[in-house]
Amino acid sequence: MRVFFDTNVLVSAFLARGLCADLLRLVLSEHTLATSEVVLAELRDVLSRKGRLPLPQIEAIETLLRDRPVAPWPQHTLELGLVDGDDEWVLASAVLAEADLFVTGDQGVLACCNPPLPVLNPRQCWERLRPSR
Repeated sequence: MRVFFDTNVLVSAFLARGLCADLLRLVLSEHTLATSEVVLAELRDVLSRKGRLPLPQIEAIETLLRDRPVAPWPQHTLELGLVDGDDEWVLASAVLAEADLFVTGDQGVLACCNPPLPVLNPRQCWERLRPSR
């Protein structure tokens, strides 16, 4: 299964222990993690500003992610009516990446009425990918 993580899930996975970190390890070992230029740009910014990670660590994270499918910047959004315009670009990227699942902690995206692919929070994704082990 091809899984696309929103920036907030990747930030949590790389900055904290917990469900998002476990989910990232599961996807990397048993599925295909896809990302995009949009997410990589956001991730670099957040990891340096809020995470205060040193540049070599950010570069190592980006290298890890670039070893997987990376969608280019979309030419347009899907015009889903999301409150945050950046989320429109990320979802369009997930479609370009041919993702089977989009994983986010963003309530605005989770509430989307007509998503172009299944949108799950990290717990729902964990339960779907790792049922009753």
